[in-house]
Amino acid sequence: MIASVLARTAAGSAGLAQGIGVLAGWRRALAAVALGAAATGALPPVYLWPLAAVAFTGLVWLVDGASGPRRAFAAGWWFGFGHFVTGLYWIAHALLTDAEKFAWMIPFAVFGLSAVFAIYCGLATLVLKLSRARGIAGVLVLAVAWTGGEWLRGHLLSGFPWNLIGSIWVDYPPMMQAAALFGAYGLSLATVALAAMPATLAGAAGRLPTRWAGVGVAAAVLVLGWGFGQLRLSMAADDFVPGIRLRLVQPNVPQNIKWDPAMREEHFRKTLALSREPGFEGRTHIIWPETATPFTIDDNAQRRLALAAVTPPGGLLITGAPRIERDADGRFRGIWNSLHAVDGSGAIVGTYDKFHLVPFGEYVPLRSILGFAKVTPGAIDFSAGHGPATLDLPGLPKVSPLICYEIIFPARVVDPTDRPGWIVNLTNDAWFGISSGPYQHFAAARLRAVEEGLPVVRAANNGISAVVDPYGRVIGRLGLGRTGVVDADLPRAIDPPFYARWGDAPLAALAGIFLGLAALLRRRD
Repeated sequence: MIASVLARTAAGSAGLAQGIGVLAGWRRALAAVALGAAATGALPPVYLWPLAAVAFTGLVWLVDGASGPRRAFAAGWWFGFGHFVTGLYWIAHALLTDAEKFAWMIPFAVFGLSAVFAIYCGLATLVLKLSRARGIAGVLVLAVAWTGGEWLRGHLLSGFPWNLIGSIWVDYPPMMQAAALFGAYGLSLATVALAAMPATLAGAAGRLPTRWAGVGVAAAVLVLGWGFGQLRLSMAADDFVPGIRLRLVQPNVPQNIKWDPAMREEHFRKTLALSREPGFEGRTHIIWPETATPFTIDDNAQRRLALAAVTPPGGLLITGAPRIERDADGRFRGIWNSLHAVDGSGAIVGTYDKFHLVPFGEYVPLRSILGFAKVTPGAIDFSAGHGPATLDLPGLPKVSPLICYEIIFPARVVDPTDRPGWIVNLTNDAWFGISSGPYQHFAAARLRAVEEGLPVVRAANNGISAVVDPYGRVIGRLGLGRTGVVDADLPRAIDPPFYARWGDAPLAALAGIFLGLAALLRRRD
């Protein structure tokens, strides 16, 4: 009975693979786009991880059926285009904040950016075709090539490692724990290999066990990964830093009115009032989001005293705010997207300037040539600070401050020479609207916690604000589009995991093992 079912499944897979492989023209392109969109459905916030198997199995069959390298590249490019358009559509929300000025950019930002990122996917399928590897060997080659594309996307031209395929496991804490060993890119490597392995059913020959070997190995690896994660979580202690009780404030100010000069004072008062909501007496530290203070405070004692009034006795208030420098003659030197820590006297005891700026959001590359304004308010580009940095603030463990999307870069979120005890991430995801963007951003923050073995404290203007422990588990959370506070203790850091110590070196070793196995399997064919 079981053997009969397995045999029929393998035969059906072969027929389906043949049907997909012979597609041509617009039908082939449409199938690739649909498969890429299916891969997005496995990502946050949907987390339907079986869709990854549908997507990458179909992609392998498209490449197997390609008559040459050109068609193989096209299959990967169309797959990537469908994947990124459905995964990055939320960029349009940011441009609609000031539709009169920026709506014209939506096709270029969403479809143009997706077209560029899809090149990495096309290169991955081109490598698969040129390798002439098929079956399990081909799956391993695709996994390495795809992950290499993700790594390049995360590093070239300032980098944008958003929606890494490995993030499909963020909502499944045991499966996410492998990031402590190999990082998010390593999760992507394993995920693509596992997801594409059912494609081997169509090409395998011989006895039934041989035809199911790849799927059996994939299932075993899934069980092994789940077991490792469960073991790691079972050994995790719910340990907190004594005497530190945080309050994260989420004012939920709509982006289209956030910088309205007539309303900035109202927004400021709203955030002050939220800070003192019931339960304030038991808090020791208050944390506000990115630019929650919508004006400079380092040069304004009155504003700092207003912040001091809601700072717990002996504690601090951490807020995002713009910072402007002028020389001795009063001439403008630059503006920074900054974080300030203010004590109960109104003194600034620590400052951090964002170092990884958003292209076209906070500055315009090649401004003299392109000639258009950045999306954020103001005609002047922000200046970049120095980072990653570690702040030593009174009464707190050393902290790595990150502003907005600085949290999405694996292995680039802490100063390796001065390890902190936690990460604070101030962000303003109101730019993304009520979309998948904030969920994807939050998923990246949870992965950084696992990779670094550090708790992540995330204060977001409209959500998702949360405290995450070093295992990626959410301790306290306030959802998207809500106004309020999150009260939580600060989890204690754990010893640096393997990835925190070695960065992407374990990823390179794992990729080398995959390629070595692929070469051995090819020789046996």
